[in-house]
Amino acid sequence: MVAHLLRLKLVLLRNSLRRSPWQLVGIVLGGLYGVGILALLLGALFVAGSNPALARTGVILGGALAVLGWALIPVVFSGLDLTLDPARFTTFAIPVPKLLTGLALGGLIGIPGATMLLAVLVQALSWFRSPPALAAALVLAGVALFTCLIAARVTVAAAVSLTGSRRFRDVTGLLLIVPLILVGPLLSAVGEGISMNGDFLVRLADGLSWTPLGAVWAVPGDIALGHFGAAAAKTVISVVFLAVLVLLWKALLLRALVNPPQVSAGGRKSAGVGFFARFPATPTGAVAARALTYWFRDPRYSASLLIIPILPVLVVFMANNAGPDGSAGLLVTLVMGPLVGFLLGYTLHADVSYDNTAFALHLATGVSGRADRAGRVLACAVFAVPAVLLASLLPAFLSGLTQLAPTVLGVSLGALLVGMGVSSAVSARYTYNVPVPGENAFKTPPGSAGRTFLVQGIFAMALLVLLVPVLVPAVIAVVTENMAWGFVTLAAGTVLGSAVLVAGIRLGGRWMDARGPELLQQVSVNK
Repeated sequence: MVAHLLRLKLVLLRNSLRRSPWQLVGIVLGGLYGVGILALLLGALFVAGSNPALARTGVILGGALAVLGWALIPVVFSGLDLTLDPARFTTFAIPVPKLLTGLALGGLIGIPGATMLLAVLVQALSWFRSPPALAAALVLAGVALFTCLIAARVTVAAAVSLTGSRRFRDVTGLLLIVPLILVGPLLSAVGEGISMNGDFLVRLADGLSWTPLGAVWAVPGDIALGHFGAAAAKTVISVVFLAVLVLLWKALLLRALVNPPQVSAGGRKSAGVGFFARFPATPTGAVAARALTYWFRDPRYSASLLIIPILPVLVVFMANNAGPDGSAGLLVTLVMGPLVGFLLGYTLHADVSYDNTAFALHLATGVSGRADRAGRVLACAVFAVPAVLLASLLPAFLSGLTQLAPTVLGVSLGALLVGMGVSSAVSARYTYNVPVPGENAFKTPPGSAGRTFLVQGIFAMALLVLLVPVLVPAVIAVVTENMAWGFVTLAAGTVLGSAVLVAGIRLGGRWMDARGPELLQQVSVNK
């Protein structure tokens, strides 16, 4: 039965290559990439092998990262390799031990499994200068390899009931961008920690060596250094951890075979009418309730908001690296609020494109263009105004620069209101390709780069020109440190922003009334 499962995995792999030549190209490129990484690993380990302590640190850190990657990546990138999904064997009376063995060995078939196998063997052979360490590394190579493979199976099996939910896929897709956004500050922090403390990585490896993530990788190095007691204890930790993973996988597998997960095809039932009960029973209120529902339930909308809570981290990081000591608070105070206002005002410029064919509702019900524009602005203002107030005032008070609060608030409100006004006009006249409903929020549709750049460029230029009357008194207020100019900036931002917002709603509404069918045709083919 185990051999049959392995043959099945090979047949599925072969058929996938026959279906599309691009699959073969991907396999070849992935193989070349894996070989290149292994070559670098081999060279680094054999060079560091003359220094057992250095080699031990590198192997532990790399091995712990590999275990963590195998455990998390298959969950975040759902559906990477489910050709031997346990749910597919529900109707077959396969003994559980044989099924577990077949599925575990099947993980070796493919680029990730084969690359990991070679990596484990490479790190084992790098201890050739110490025969006892080499023997231990070869003996524990299987433990290290299957710790990675089964960790992936456990996490996938634990999440398989959730991955049938579109909400789970959306949330994991959104969360994926968080480490990408923070990769700069994280790398900088790690680099700073290493530069300030030379043994940072050594101490980190020592700590990981006593955890299930790094224990199995630390044994050869400990033997090479003569720490036989620690090596024995870490061998026990690694074997016990693998046994626990197997038991967890077995329990989850039995549960999946008895109660296979069902993929949710429809939305959940909701009590009441949601946001529609919180807005007035008018066309503007109905559009606002519908738009706010999208902001909370459609990941294409909420993805644009993900940057807001992360923005303070990025701004503080840039401020700490952009000027002398003491200037970080000033830079954060001046930048945070206007940046949040600009980003939130910018979010409305593609709202009609996101509607896709659902925009027909607005035409079929006879909603006026002005009510459509005003309703979408109202929905955005529900969370945008509090966010801008918080981002403008909190840094000023925390840094003790309260005299700048009126200035920053004026620029921030001006950026938000002017941005929403310009977006109300631009989105009613210009559209571009966006991910259609149900697609990944970060997907870039083909053939949309030119028009996207044009629309976004028009928005940015119009916003900058319209904000000049607000920016001029703001600069004077900061340079002269005169709060009177700060209140002038606040008044200018509020009055000018409100005027541009009203004008944008009217202009956008007029354009929408005049060319509603054409607009529906444009957004319906934006795929």
